[in-house]
Amino acid sequence: MTSTFVTVGVVGLGTMGAGIAECFARAGISVIGVEAGPEALARGRGHLEDSTGRALAKGRLTEAARAEILGRVTLTTSLEDLADADLVIEAVPEVMDFKRAIFTDLDRICKPSAVLATNTSSLSITAIAATTTRPGRVIGMHFFNPAPVMKLIEVIHTMVTDEGLAEEVAELARRLGKTPVTVGDRAGFVVNRLLLPYLNHAAVLLESGLAGRDDIDTAMRLGAGLPMGPFALLDLIGLDTSYEVLSVLFQESRDRRHAPAPILRERISAGLLGRKAGGGFYGPGEHADTSHTSHTSGAPGPSADEPSPKRVAVLGEGGDAFAARLADEGLTITPVEEAEAVLALSSVPVIELAPRLPHPERLVGVHLVGEGVAEVASTVLTDPRVARAVQSLVRAAGRVPVPCRDRAEFVVDALLYPYLNDAVRMYDSGYATCEDIDVAMRLGCGYRQGPFETIDALGLETVRDGLRALYAEYREPFLAPAPLLEQLVAAGVRSFRDRP
Repeated sequence: MTSTFVTVGVVGLGTMGAGIAECFARAGISVIGVEAGPEALARGRGHLEDSTGRALAKGRLTEAARAEILGRVTLTTSLEDLADADLVIEAVPEVMDFKRAIFTDLDRICKPSAVLATNTSSLSITAIAATTTRPGRVIGMHFFNPAPVMKLIEVIHTMVTDEGLAEEVAELARRLGKTPVTVGDRAGFVVNRLLLPYLNHAAVLLESGLAGRDDIDTAMRLGAGLPMGPFALLDLIGLDTSYEVLSVLFQESRDRRHAPAPILRERISAGLLGRKAGGGFYGPGEHADTSHTSHTSGAPGPSADEPSPKRVAVLGEGGDAFAARLADEGLTITPVEEAEAVLALSSVPVIELAPRLPHPERLVGVHLVGEGVAEVASTVLTDPRVARAVQSLVRAAGRVPVPCRDRAEFVVDALLYPYLNDAVRMYDSGYATCEDIDVAMRLGCGYRQGPFETIDALGLETVRDGLRALYAEYREPFLAPAPLLEQLVAAGVRSFRDRP
Protein backbone atom coordinates (compact mmCIF):
# COMPACT_ATOMS: atom_id res chain seq x y z
CA MET A 1 0.00 0.00 0.00
CA THR A 2 1.53 3.30 -1.07
CA SER A 3 1.09 6.20 1.35
CA THR A 4 0.51 9.85 0.45
CA PHE A 5 1.30 12.08 3.38
CA VAL A 6 -0.79 15.22 2.93
CA THR A 7 -2.03 15.76 6.48
CA VAL A 8 -0.04 14.76 9.55
CA GLY A 9 -1.27 14.58 13.14
CA VAL A 10 0.99 15.04 16.17
CA VAL A 11 -0.25 13.85 19.57
CA GLY A 12 1.52 15.60 22.43
CA LEU A 13 2.82 19.14 22.02
CA GLY A 14 5.60 19.32 24.55
CA THR A 15 8.98 20.61 23.40
CA MET A 16 9.54 17.55 21.23
CA GLY A 17 6.01 17.22 19.84
CA ALA A 18 5.79 20.91 18.99
CA GLY A 19 9.17 20.66 17.29
CA ILE A 20 7.97 17.71 15.21
CA ALA A 21 4.86 19.65 14.20
CA GLU A 22 7.08 22.57 13.18
CA CYS A 23 9.24 20.27 11.00
CA PHE A 24 6.23 19.14 8.97
CA ALA A 25 4.78 22.64 8.72
CA ARG A 26 8.13 23.98 7.49
CA ALA A 27 7.98 21.33 4.72
CA GLY A 28 4.60 22.62 3.56
CA ILE A 29 2.57 19.80 5.12
CA SER A 30 -0.68 20.48 7.00
CA VAL A 31 -0.46 19.52 10.68
CA ILE A 32 -3.11 18.79 13.31
CA GLY A 33 -1.62 19.09 16.81
CA VAL A 34 -3.48 17.46 19.70
CA GLU A 35 -3.09 18.01 23.43
CA ALA A 36 -5.02 16.76 26.43
CA GLY A 37 -6.58 20.05 27.53
CA PRO A 38 -6.69 23.82 26.99
CA GLU A 39 -3.71 24.62 29.23
CA ALA A 40 -1.47 22.02 27.59
CA LEU A 41 -2.65 23.21 24.20
CA ALA A 42 -1.70 26.78 25.07
CA ARG A 43 1.76 25.61 26.13
CA GLY A 44 2.12 23.75 22.84
CA ARG A 45 1.16 26.88 20.92
CA GLY A 46 3.75 28.75 22.98
CA HIS A 47 6.47 26.24 22.04
CA LEU A 48 5.68 26.73 18.35
CA GLU A 49 5.62 30.50 18.61
CA ASP A 50 8.82 30.64 20.65
CA SER A 51 10.75 28.33 18.32
CA THR A 52 9.73 30.13 15.13
CA GLY A 53 10.25 33.44 16.89
CA ARG A 54 13.87 32.53 17.66
CA ALA A 55 14.40 31.55 14.02
CA LEU A 56 12.93 34.91 12.98
CA ALA A 57 15.21 36.81 15.37
CA LYS A 58 18.26 35.01 13.96
CA GLY A 59 17.29 35.82 10.38
CA ARG A 60 16.50 32.21 9.51
CA LEU A 61 12.84 32.98 8.81
CA THR A 62 10.99 35.97 7.43
CA GLU A 63 7.78 37.24 9.01
CA ALA A 64 5.84 35.89 6.02
CA ALA A 65 7.47 32.45 6.23
CA ARG A 66 6.82 32.27 9.97
CA ALA A 67 3.16 33.15 9.43
CA GLU A 68 2.86 30.43 6.77
CA ILE A 69 4.38 27.81 9.09
CA LEU A 70 2.10 28.69 12.00
CA GLY A 71 -0.85 28.86 9.63
CA ARG A 72 -0.34 25.24 8.56
CA VAL A 73 -0.80 24.01 12.16
CA THR A 74 -4.30 23.42 13.52
CA LEU A 75 -4.52 22.87 17.28
CA THR A 76 -7.20 20.82 19.02
CA THR A 77 -7.94 18.87 22.20
CA SER A 78 -9.82 16.10 20.39
CA LEU A 79 -8.22 12.98 18.96
CA GLU A 80 -11.33 12.62 16.82
CA ASP A 81 -10.04 15.46 14.66
CA LEU A 82 -7.36 13.06 13.36
CA ALA A 83 -9.88 10.88 11.52
CA ASP A 84 -8.65 11.92 8.07
CA ALA A 85 -4.92 12.26 8.82
CA ASP A 86 -2.56 10.27 6.61
CA LEU A 87 0.09 9.93 9.32
CA VAL A 88 -0.17 10.40 13.08
CA ILE A 89 2.94 10.67 15.27
CA GLU A 90 2.66 10.14 19.01
CA ALA A 91 5.04 12.21 21.15
CA VAL A 92 3.87 11.68 24.73
CA PRO A 93 6.08 10.73 27.74
CA GLU A 94 8.08 7.48 27.63
CA VAL A 95 5.54 5.35 29.48
CA MET A 96 4.39 2.24 27.67
CA ASP A 97 0.88 2.29 29.15
CA PHE A 98 0.34 5.88 27.94
CA LYS A 99 1.48 5.04 24.45
CA ARG A 100 -0.51 1.82 24.15
CA ALA A 101 -3.69 3.62 25.27
CA ILE A 102 -3.19 6.35 22.66
CA PHE A 103 -2.54 3.82 19.89
CA THR A 104 -5.69 1.94 20.83
CA ASP A 105 -7.67 5.17 20.40
CA LEU A 106 -5.87 6.13 17.19
CA ASP A 107 -6.54 2.69 15.71
CA ARG A 108 -10.25 3.24 16.31
CA ILE A 109 -10.34 6.83 15.05
CA CYS A 110 -7.96 6.96 12.07
CA LYS A 111 -8.78 5.73 8.59
CA PRO A 112 -7.48 2.22 7.74
CA SER A 113 -4.81 3.52 5.38
CA ALA A 114 -3.30 5.89 7.96
CA VAL A 115 0.20 5.21 9.27
CA LEU A 116 0.58 5.39 13.04
CA ALA A 117 4.07 6.34 14.22
CA THR A 118 5.68 6.64 17.62
CA ASN A 119 8.50 8.98 18.54
CA THR A 120 9.66 6.68 21.33
CA SER A 121 13.40 6.76 21.95
CA SER A 122 13.66 3.25 23.37
CA LEU A 123 10.38 1.37 23.83
CA SER A 124 9.34 -1.62 21.72
CA ILE A 125 7.57 -0.62 18.51
CA THR A 126 6.33 -4.20 18.26
CA ALA A 127 4.64 -4.02 21.67
CA ILE A 128 2.99 -0.71 20.77
CA ALA A 129 1.82 -2.04 17.39
CA ALA A 130 0.28 -5.09 19.05
CA THR A 131 -2.44 -2.91 20.61
CA THR A 132 -3.80 -2.10 17.15
CA THR A 133 -5.63 -3.97 14.40
CA ARG A 134 -3.08 -2.64 11.89
CA PRO A 135 0.38 -3.64 13.18
CA GLY A 136 1.71 -3.50 9.62
CA ARG A 137 0.92 0.24 9.51
CA VAL A 138 2.71 1.06 12.79
CA ILE A 139 6.29 2.32 12.67
CA GLY A 140 8.85 4.21 14.72
CA MET A 141 9.87 7.72 13.71
CA HIS A 142 12.39 8.92 16.28
CA PHE A 143 13.26 12.62 16.06
CA PHE A 144 16.03 14.27 18.07
CA ASN A 145 15.73 17.38 20.20
CA PRO A 146 15.47 20.15 19.07
CA ALA A 147 13.57 18.59 16.19
CA PRO A 148 13.68 21.59 13.81
CA VAL A 149 17.49 21.69 14.11
CA MET A 150 18.67 18.08 14.42
CA LYS A 151 19.08 16.35 11.06
CA LEU A 152 18.66 12.69 12.05
CA ILE A 153 15.46 10.63 12.12
CA GLU A 154 15.64 6.95 13.10
CA VAL A 155 13.00 5.00 11.16
CA ILE A 156 12.20 1.75 12.98
CA HIS A 157 10.33 -1.13 11.40
CA THR A 158 9.09 -4.33 13.02
CA MET A 159 8.92 -7.88 11.70
CA VAL A 160 5.34 -7.26 10.53
CA THR A 161 5.69 -3.75 9.06
CA ASP A 162 4.13 -3.53 5.62
CA GLU A 163 6.64 -4.04 2.84
CA GLY A 164 7.95 -0.74 1.55
CA LEU A 165 6.49 1.36 4.38
CA ALA A 166 9.85 2.01 6.06
CA GLU A 167 11.26 3.39 2.81
CA GLU A 168 8.17 5.57 2.30
CA VAL A 169 8.63 7.03 5.78
CA ALA A 170 12.35 7.46 5.13
CA GLU A 171 11.50 9.38 1.96
CA LEU A 172 9.14 11.54 3.99
CA ALA A 173 12.02 12.27 6.38
CA ARG A 174 14.05 13.43 3.39
CA ARG A 175 11.18 15.77 2.42
CA LEU A 176 11.64 17.34 5.85
CA GLY A 177 15.32 17.94 5.10
CA LYS A 178 16.39 15.14 7.46
CA THR A 179 18.70 12.15 7.06
CA PRO A 180 16.93 8.85 7.86
CA VAL A 181 18.63 5.77 9.27
CA THR A 182 16.37 2.72 8.96
CA VAL A 183 16.78 -0.13 11.46
CA GLY A 184 14.85 -2.93 13.16
CA ASP A 185 13.10 -2.89 16.51
CA ARG A 186 15.69 -3.15 19.30
CA ALA A 187 15.66 -1.21 22.55
CA GLY A 188 17.41 2.13 22.16
CA PHE A 189 17.74 1.72 18.39
CA VAL A 190 21.17 3.05 17.24
CA VAL A 191 21.87 6.33 19.01
CA ASN A 192 20.52 5.66 22.49
CA ARG A 193 21.83 2.11 22.47
CA LEU A 194 25.34 3.54 22.06
CA LEU A 195 24.98 6.86 23.87
CA LEU A 196 23.26 5.89 27.12
CA PRO A 197 25.69 3.11 28.14
CA TYR A 198 28.55 5.61 27.64
CA LEU A 199 26.81 8.14 29.88
CA ASN A 200 26.04 5.43 32.44
CA HIS A 201 29.66 4.29 32.41
CA ALA A 202 30.76 7.86 33.13
CA ALA A 203 28.44 7.90 36.15
CA VAL A 204 29.91 4.59 37.35
CA LEU A 205 33.47 5.91 37.02
CA LEU A 206 32.53 9.10 38.88
CA GLU A 207 31.01 7.02 41.66
CA SER A 208 34.18 4.90 41.82
CA GLY A 209 36.32 7.99 42.39
CA LEU A 210 38.33 7.68 39.17
CA ALA A 211 38.03 11.44 38.58
CA GLY A 212 35.78 14.35 39.42
CA ARG A 213 32.69 15.54 37.59
CA ASP A 214 34.27 18.64 36.06
CA ASP A 215 37.42 16.78 35.09
CA ILE A 216 35.56 13.95 33.34
CA ASP A 217 33.49 16.49 31.41
CA THR A 218 36.61 18.46 30.51
CA ALA A 219 38.44 15.31 29.41
CA MET A 220 35.68 14.20 27.06
CA ARG A 221 35.11 17.65 25.56
CA LEU A 222 38.68 18.70 25.03
CA GLY A 223 40.34 15.29 24.87
CA ALA A 224 37.79 13.28 22.90
CA GLY A 225 36.39 16.27 21.02
CA LEU A 226 32.77 15.72 22.04
CA PRO A 227 30.29 18.62 22.07
CA MET A 228 29.47 18.15 25.76
CA GLY A 229 30.83 16.21 28.68
CA PRO A 230 28.74 13.24 29.89
CA PHE A 231 27.37 14.94 33.01
CA ALA A 232 26.41 18.13 31.21
CA LEU A 233 24.67 15.94 28.64
CA LEU A 234 22.89 13.86 31.30
CA ASP A 235 21.57 17.11 32.78
CA LEU A 236 20.38 18.22 29.35
CA ILE A 237 18.64 14.91 28.53
CA GLY A 238 17.25 14.55 32.05
CA LEU A 239 18.48 12.05 34.60
CA ASP A 240 15.02 10.49 34.86
CA THR A 241 14.75 10.08 31.09
CA SER A 242 18.23 8.55 30.95
CA TYR A 243 17.34 6.20 33.79
CA GLU A 244 14.19 5.03 31.99
CA VAL A 245 16.01 4.38 28.72
CA LEU A 246 18.74 2.45 30.53
CA SER A 247 16.09 0.41 32.34
CA VAL A 248 14.52 -0.54 29.00
CA LEU A 249 17.95 -1.50 27.63
CA PHE A 250 18.71 -3.59 30.70
CA GLN A 251 15.32 -5.29 30.59
CA GLU A 252 16.09 -6.45 27.04
CA SER A 253 19.81 -7.25 27.36
CA ARG A 254 20.39 -8.08 31.06
CA ASP A 255 23.85 -6.61 30.46
CA ARG A 256 25.37 -4.92 33.53
CA ARG A 257 26.54 -2.12 31.25
CA HIS A 258 22.89 -1.12 30.87
CA ALA A 259 22.01 -1.31 34.57
CA PRO A 260 21.48 2.32 35.71
CA ALA A 261 24.26 3.54 37.99
CA PRO A 262 23.13 3.91 41.62
CA ILE A 263 24.17 7.57 41.57
CA LEU A 264 21.43 8.20 38.96
CA ARG A 265 18.73 6.70 41.16
CA GLU A 266 20.02 8.61 44.16
CA ARG A 267 19.87 11.97 42.40
CA ILE A 268 16.48 11.26 40.84
CA SER A 269 15.09 10.39 44.28
CA ALA A 270 16.38 13.73 45.53
CA GLY A 271 14.58 15.55 42.70
CA LEU A 272 17.83 16.35 40.87
CA LEU A 273 16.54 15.58 37.38
CA GLY A 274 18.75 17.92 35.35
CA ARG A 275 18.29 21.32 33.77
CA LYS A 276 14.50 21.06 33.65
CA ALA A 277 14.45 20.76 37.45
CA GLY A 278 17.07 23.42 38.13
CA GLY A 279 19.87 20.96 38.86
CA GLY A 280 21.15 17.45 38.28
CA PHE A 281 24.88 16.77 38.32
CA TYR A 282 25.33 20.52 38.10
CA GLY A 283 23.44 22.71 40.55
CA PRO A 284 21.40 25.81 39.65
CA GLY A 285 24.32 28.08 40.48
CA GLU A 286 26.87 26.06 38.53
CA HIS A 287 27.77 26.22 34.89
CA ALA A 288 28.78 23.26 32.75
CA ASP A 289 31.23 24.85 30.31
CA THR A 290 30.52 23.48 26.83
CA SER A 291 33.04 25.53 24.87
CA HIS A 292 35.91 23.84 23.05
CA THR A 293 38.39 26.56 23.93
CA SER A 294 38.26 26.55 27.70
CA HIS A 295 41.59 26.01 29.39
CA THR A 296 40.34 25.74 32.92
CA SER A 297 39.88 22.59 34.93
CA GLY A 298 38.56 21.57 38.29
CA ALA A 299 42.13 20.66 39.21
CA PRO A 300 43.58 22.90 41.93
CA GLY A 301 47.11 24.17 41.48
CA PRO A 302 49.77 24.15 44.18
CA SER A 303 49.30 26.61 47.03
CA ALA A 304 51.73 29.47 47.49
CA ASP A 305 53.73 27.60 50.13
CA GLU A 306 54.18 24.48 47.96
CA PRO A 307 57.33 24.74 45.82
CA SER A 308 56.96 23.72 42.19
CA PRO A 309 59.57 21.16 41.06
CA LYS A 310 62.32 22.56 38.85
CA ARG A 311 63.95 19.25 37.96
CA VAL A 312 61.82 16.58 36.32
CA ALA A 313 62.36 13.26 34.60
CA VAL A 314 60.12 12.24 31.71
CA LEU A 315 59.74 8.56 30.83
CA GLY A 316 57.83 6.67 28.16
CA GLU A 317 56.97 6.92 24.47
CA GLY A 318 56.81 10.54 23.35
CA GLY A 319 58.76 11.60 26.42
CA ASP A 320 61.49 13.43 24.51
CA ALA A 321 59.08 15.79 22.78
CA PHE A 322 57.17 16.54 25.97
CA ALA A 323 60.42 16.99 27.89
CA ALA A 324 61.52 19.52 25.29
CA ARG A 325 58.25 21.41 25.76
CA LEU A 326 58.81 21.51 29.52
CA ALA A 327 62.40 22.65 29.00
CA ASP A 328 61.06 25.55 26.96
CA GLU A 329 59.17 26.59 30.09
CA GLY A 330 62.40 26.75 32.09
CA LEU A 331 62.39 23.29 33.69
CA THR A 332 65.52 21.18 33.98
CA ILE A 333 65.19 17.67 32.55
CA THR A 334 67.23 15.28 34.69
CA PRO A 335 67.78 11.55 35.25
CA VAL A 336 65.24 9.84 37.51
CA GLU A 337 67.63 9.83 40.47
CA GLU A 338 67.91 13.62 40.53
CA ALA A 339 64.26 14.59 39.88
CA GLU A 340 61.84 15.88 42.44
CA ALA A 341 58.93 14.75 40.09
CA VAL A 342 58.94 11.77 37.62
CA LEU A 343 56.44 12.00 34.77
CA ALA A 344 55.66 8.64 33.18
CA LEU A 345 53.92 9.09 29.83
CA SER A 346 51.49 6.20 29.57
CA SER A 347 47.84 5.21 29.20
CA VAL A 348 48.17 2.19 31.49
CA PRO A 349 48.80 2.12 35.26
CA VAL A 350 52.28 3.34 36.12
CA ILE A 351 52.44 1.96 39.66
CA GLU A 352 54.58 -0.95 38.37
CA LEU A 353 57.42 1.56 37.93
CA ALA A 354 57.35 2.65 41.56
CA PRO A 355 59.50 -0.15 43.10
CA ARG A 356 62.37 0.76 40.75
CA LEU A 357 62.42 4.45 41.76
CA PRO A 358 64.40 5.96 44.64
CA HIS A 359 61.40 8.21 45.46
CA PRO A 360 58.17 6.46 44.38
CA GLU A 361 56.10 9.22 45.95
CA ARG A 362 57.30 11.50 43.12
CA LEU A 363 55.89 9.29 40.36
CA VAL A 364 52.94 10.65 38.38
CA GLY A 365 51.35 9.15 35.27
CA VAL A 366 50.76 11.56 32.39
CA HIS A 367 48.65 10.66 29.36
CA LEU A 368 48.63 13.21 26.55
CA VAL A 369 45.21 13.17 24.88
CA GLY A 370 44.67 14.99 21.61
CA GLU A 371 46.30 18.38 21.30
CA GLY A 372 45.10 19.98 24.49
CA VAL A 373 44.61 17.59 27.42
CA ALA A 374 46.98 15.83 29.81
CA GLU A 375 45.52 13.27 32.20
CA VAL A 376 47.54 13.39 35.42
CA ALA A 377 47.27 10.09 37.28
CA SER A 378 48.19 9.67 40.93
CA THR A 379 49.25 6.24 42.19
CA VAL A 380 48.56 5.00 45.72
CA LEU A 381 52.04 6.28 46.65
CA THR A 382 52.01 9.67 44.89
CA ASP A 383 52.47 12.69 47.15
CA PRO A 384 49.39 14.92 46.54
CA ARG A 385 51.67 17.97 46.50
CA VAL A 386 53.67 16.46 43.63
CA ALA A 387 50.48 15.65 41.73
CA ARG A 388 49.26 19.23 42.09
CA ALA A 389 52.64 20.54 40.97
CA VAL A 390 52.57 18.33 37.87
CA GLN A 391 49.12 19.67 37.03
CA SER A 392 50.65 23.16 37.01
CA LEU A 393 53.53 21.94 34.85
CA VAL A 394 51.28 20.52 32.15
CA ARG A 395 49.18 23.66 32.26
CA ALA A 396 52.31 25.70 31.67
CA ALA A 397 53.07 23.39 28.73
CA GLY A 398 49.78 24.44 27.13
CA ARG A 399 47.56 21.53 28.13
CA VAL A 400 44.51 21.26 30.37
CA PRO A 401 45.27 18.94 33.30
CA VAL A 402 42.73 16.24 34.18
CA PRO A 403 43.60 14.71 37.56
CA CYS A 404 42.60 11.08 38.01
CA ARG A 405 43.54 7.85 39.73
CA ASP A 406 46.11 5.46 38.28
CA ARG A 407 43.79 3.07 36.45
CA ALA A 408 43.95 1.40 33.04
CA GLU A 409 43.36 3.92 30.23
CA PHE A 410 42.68 6.65 32.81
CA VAL A 411 39.58 8.72 31.82
CA VAL A 412 39.18 9.43 28.09
CA ASP A 413 40.06 6.00 26.75
CA ALA A 414 38.24 4.26 29.61
CA LEU A 415 35.03 5.90 28.37
CA LEU A 416 35.77 6.05 24.64
CA TYR A 417 36.92 2.48 23.96
CA PRO A 418 33.85 0.69 25.42
CA TYR A 419 31.59 2.94 23.31
CA LEU A 420 33.60 2.01 20.20
CA ASN A 421 33.42 -1.65 21.21
CA ASP A 422 29.63 -1.42 21.48
CA ALA A 423 29.50 0.01 17.96
CA VAL A 424 31.55 -2.91 16.59
CA ARG A 425 29.24 -5.39 18.31
CA MET A 426 26.19 -3.58 16.89
CA TYR A 427 27.61 -3.76 13.37
CA ASP A 428 28.69 -7.39 13.76
CA SER A 429 25.16 -8.35 14.86
CA GLY A 430 23.85 -7.15 11.50
CA TYR A 431 21.64 -4.49 13.07
CA ALA A 432 23.07 -1.55 11.10
CA THR A 433 25.89 -0.79 8.69
CA CYS A 434 29.08 0.98 9.74
CA GLU A 435 28.05 3.91 7.57
CA ASP A 436 24.57 4.20 9.13
CA ILE A 437 25.98 3.95 12.64
CA ASP A 438 28.49 6.71 11.88
CA VAL A 439 25.78 8.92 10.37
CA ALA A 440 23.46 8.30 13.32
CA MET A 441 26.06 9.29 15.92
CA ARG A 442 27.28 12.32 13.98
CA LEU A 443 23.83 13.72 13.31
CA GLY A 444 22.07 12.45 16.44
CA CYS A 445 24.75 13.52 18.93
CA GLY A 446 26.64 16.22 17.07
CA TYR A 447 29.88 14.22 17.12
CA ARG A 448 32.61 15.23 14.70
CA GLN A 449 33.21 11.57 13.84
CA GLY A 450 31.17 8.41 14.01
CA PRO A 451 32.56 5.44 15.98
CA PHE A 452 34.04 3.65 12.97
CA GLU A 453 35.65 6.83 11.71
CA THR A 454 37.13 7.19 15.20
CA ILE A 455 38.39 3.60 15.25
CA ASP A 456 40.05 4.10 11.86
CA ALA A 457 41.70 7.32 13.09
CA LEU A 458 43.02 5.65 16.25
CA GLY A 459 43.88 2.31 14.65
CA LEU A 460 42.11 -1.00 15.16
CA GLU A 461 45.04 -2.48 17.06
CA THR A 462 45.25 0.52 19.40
CA VAL A 463 41.57 0.19 20.29
CA ARG A 464 41.86 -3.58 20.67
CA ASP A 465 44.86 -3.26 22.99
CA GLY A 466 43.14 -0.56 25.04
CA LEU A 467 40.11 -2.78 25.54
CA ARG A 468 42.34 -5.67 26.56
CA ALA A 469 43.96 -3.45 29.19
CA LEU A 470 40.55 -2.33 30.49
CA TYR A 471 39.30 -5.91 30.65
CA ALA A 472 42.45 -7.02 32.52
CA GLU A 473 41.87 -4.26 35.07
CA TYR A 474 38.09 -4.35 35.59
CA ARG A 475 37.14 -7.88 34.40
CA GLU A 476 33.80 -6.66 33.05
CA PRO A 477 32.58 -8.74 30.05
CA PHE A 478 31.58 -5.67 28.05
CA LEU A 479 35.21 -4.50 28.09
CA ALA A 480 36.49 -7.61 26.31
CA PRO A 481 37.27 -6.68 22.68
CA ALA A 482 34.47 -7.61 20.29
CA PRO A 483 35.38 -10.85 18.45
CA LEU A 484 35.17 -9.05 15.11
CA LEU A 485 37.72 -6.48 16.29
CA GLU A 486 40.07 -9.24 17.39
CA GLN A 487 39.65 -11.03 14.07
CA LEU A 488 40.26 -7.93 11.95
CA VAL A 489 43.44 -7.11 13.85
CA ALA A 490 44.65 -10.71 13.55
CA ALA A 491 43.98 -10.56 9.78
CA GLY A 492 46.06 -7.42 9.45
CA VAL A 493 43.11 -5.17 8.54
CA ARG A 494 44.06 -1.61 9.40
CA SER A 495 40.76 0.16 8.80
CA PHE A 496 37.04 -0.58 8.74
CA ARG A 497 37.11 1.01 5.30
CA ASP A 498 39.37 -1.88 4.24
CA ARG A 499 37.24 -4.67 5.73
CA PRO A 500 36.24 -7.45 3.30
